[in-house]
Amino acid sequence: MKSSLQPGLTHRMHYTIPPTKTVPQLYPESESFRAMPEVLATGFMVGLMEWACIETIKPHIDWPHEQSLGTHVDFPHLAATPPGLTVTIDVRLDRVEGRRLHFSVRADDGIDTITEGSHQRVVVDRSQFDQRIAAKLAAAAKHTV
Repeated sequence: MKSSLQPGLTHRMHYTIPPTKTVPQLYPESESFRAMPEVLATGFMVGLMEWACIETIKPHIDWPHEQSLGTHVDFPHLAATPPGLTVTIDVRLDRVEGRRLHFSVRADDGIDTITEGSHQRVVVDRSQFDQRIAAKLAAAAKHTV
């Protein structure tokens, strides 16, 4: 992590919602999801908030050797957003506690606030993380034999 990774960093991101980010597309193998309205899926909204947080800190970490993973989300999905509307996401890095990062997030679709809350991420060393995942997969393979 670079010394510039400090509380107070902000970032604004814009994203136009395509039909592929709607509820029926979240788990296309689910008949229940396929029958639902074509509006931004909460699962994709969470990913969009995470993406905006990643972009906030990317210049302030040793990317791609250092990356960050989401560990906690706390924001409601307040309004439906149909495809074609552009969502504006505002992010603020509130606290840095070692490798743990605390963000405030807010997003609107130009008509309604769609979410406002907080998100936490942890900075990881990508090669060390990949080694831990490989060890976990090896352990899982032993249990399935």
